[in-house]
Amino acid sequence: MTRIAFVGAGSVEFTRDLLGDILSFPELADATIALHDIDAERLAAGEAMARATVETLAAPAAIEAHLDRRAALDGCDHVINMIQVGGHAATLIDFEVPKRHGLRQTIGDTLGIGGIFRALRTIPVMQGIAADMAELCPDAWLLNYTNPMAMLVWATYEGTPVTRVVGLCHSVQHTTRQLAELAGVPYDEVTYLGAGVNHQAWILRFERDGTSLYPLLDAAIARDPELLRRVRVEMYRRYGYFPTESSEHSAEYLPFFLRSDEMIDRFRVPVDEYVRRSEENLELYEQMRRQLAAGEPLTIERSLEYASLIIHAQVTGQPRTIYGSVRNDGLIANLPQGACVEVPCLADRAGVQPTAIGALPPQLAALNRTFLNVCELTVRAALDGDRDHVYHAALLDPNASATLSPAAICAMVDDLIDAHADALPPGIAAGPRRAA
Repeated sequence: MTRIAFVGAGSVEFTRDLLGDILSFPELADATIALHDIDAERLAAGEAMARATVETLAAPAAIEAHLDRRAALDGCDHVINMIQVGGHAATLIDFEVPKRHGLRQTIGDTLGIGGIFRALRTIPVMQGIAADMAELCPDAWLLNYTNPMAMLVWATYEGTPVTRVVGLCHSVQHTTRQLAELAGVPYDEVTYLGAGVNHQAWILRFERDGTSLYPLLDAAIARDPELLRRVRVEMYRRYGYFPTESSEHSAEYLPFFLRSDEMIDRFRVPVDEYVRRSEENLELYEQMRRQLAAGEPLTIERSLEYASLIIHAQVTGQPRTIYGSVRNDGLIANLPQGACVEVPCLADRAGVQPTAIGALPPQLAALNRTFLNVCELTVRAALDGDRDHVYHAALLDPNASATLSPAAICAMVDDLIDAHADALPPGIAAGPRRAA
């Protein structure tokens, strides 16, 4: 039987969706699911959701719940990571401190000052997970759903013994479906190729029967002027290829959109969007707890997430193509070697095998490099315990550098280090201040 650990299982809705996907496969229905969370209440809610899912699907799976991470990981074949270090309280700090310094954010979980500090407080926990895996389940695959994806996966394969790690997202799946709808083409008739960096990858080919569907997309945009008020449509018009991430995410990965009220209004950029989503997630969690306590029936529908497809492919040998964030070992020729890139991957009994793409169009690679510069410096800050590299990462961030002076950026970094000090890698909080 396959043993699968869910780390951060108190993310109840995600636990339901991923577990429903996994147990819907007959070959995986008898899996052992080991749930772990550091919050006893959330772990209990995750266990209740898992048992309700098993009952709904009439699956013979075994469910375990562990506050001790090592007990959950022991002997696992796959580890699904979906933690959020610091939870809602840390998210509020990531938004409120920069706002006091005059910096606006939308999501703050991937790049920018919010992404930097989310990575800095998550990487030490990822290192602990990886160390436990190296001892207790050295052959297991780590399937990471936690953001900031590129930074966390990079820090894991660069700074721990775990190299069987792949970052998973749903950007490509959702984007290609949206593009097919805009083009008026049934999705099952579409073929596509994407590559780049997670949350800033590109649809390099979008075709039906070998013919590009981009002209149909152009016609749809020409018919609807409101589409021109989307950040990702503006990116497509300027760079020539459609980006895989949503407009609210993409707005803070570039220097243009959050620097002025006029641009925010023109492109309908939702400032503080993730704070609202985080509050909604808390409300949803409480609602789901009440529903579980009342014994209300669950509705299980297959999601678009890749984790179950990877596990099924490795168990059965049935090959599948997924998109994953992995080490750039010659996969994208004009992005830095060793960086974390997102490419199509073959999943089968041999594991997850990434596809070499070659070179991206130069304008796409150039923009991805500005993204990866921040990622690399954040990873180095965490692995080396180097406070200076936190400043360097923030100073190179497109949104921060377009909005604030160097001194203001460094002062903001100091305030965030003070606020998150207990969760940061050793050496960063104790390092010398550089705000002056």
